[in-house]
Amino acid sequence: MSIGDVARLAGVSSQTVSRVSTGHPRVIPSTRDRVLAAMKELGYRPNSAARALRMGEFRTLGVVLFTLSSTGNSRTVEAIADHAAAEGYAITLIPVARPTQDDVLGAFTRLEELAVDGVVVIMEVHLLDTATVTLPPGVQLVVVDSDAGDHYAVVDSDQYDGARQAVRHLLDLGHRTVWHVAGPAGSFSAERRAHAWRTTLKEAGRRVPRIEQGDWSAASGYQAGLRLAERPGCTAVFVANDQMALGVLRAFHEHGRTVPDDISVVGFDDIPDAGYFIPPLTTVHQDFAEVGRRCVQRLLQQIRHAGNGSDAGLVPTQLVVRHSTAPPRRAR
Repeated sequence: MSIGDVARLAGVSSQTVSRVSTGHPRVIPSTRDRVLAAMKELGYRPNSAARALRMGEFRTLGVVLFTLSSTGNSRTVEAIADHAAAEGYAITLIPVARPTQDDVLGAFTRLEELAVDGVVVIMEVHLLDTATVTLPPGVQLVVVDSDAGDHYAVVDSDQYDGARQAVRHLLDLGHRTVWHVAGPAGSFSAERRAHAWRTTLKEAGRRVPRIEQGDWSAASGYQAGLRLAERPGCTAVFVANDQMALGVLRAFHEHGRTVPDDISVVGFDDIPDAGYFIPPLTTVHQDFAEVGRRCVQRLLQQIRHAGNGSDAGLVPTQLVVRHSTAPPRRAR
């Protein structure tokens, strides 16, 4: 069935059918109903590819990312999909196995074949501020969770301030210093949180303990917790994400180190289950829904106004205090 068949059955012009199919507001409601009824009767579906060529847009956003396993990435993608749908856009997701120049360019080539209007790149690793990876010129682009310098629009949670709040909270409770279980080496988020932890301790004139390295998983947090449980001077730990904090809590429990009586623990992310840990976890809340909303809004601004939008957008983070933190025994 063609647009002309629908027009003849509905008794309108082909232009009116086109306006109805694109959701144009300037169509009389009774006419719109008649056209929609004719479309249904004939089984007509608008040709989105042809319409995209005519209008110069595909109503689709691409998302390139390196992993969906982390809480931040999966929840950010979910938020991007929700807000894109609210704006009348679909998303095309392209996972990249390795953060290399060839793999990233391959993802962009694939997106060009699939025809998208703009791209959100979710990078957990330092790439855009090095010579390792450069993104194609002329692409409407927003980057999440990376240091993209002045070349691209960036949307991210305020990683630094969130970690600072966590460490400051533990110091204000009376702990002499704070140990840290960090995320994987090379992760932008892990580096920002570790940098804030170290700087906050130095500014307070406190000793900076050796970092325990994890990989975002509860298993790596458990192994780090086993090592920390053997340190008698350890009374407070800032963990770079909630999954690792869960592993840390188990390790302390197995070693008879009570949280928060013996050791206080703070996580990062505020995953939905954080309030149901034993004990409920004090953590830093990231507003992933707002990150996703800003990604879509900034990308649509670029698409509609042909600007590069090379500015930074930090979404505030907030410490959520629950029952995993308390003053140290000596203070009590």
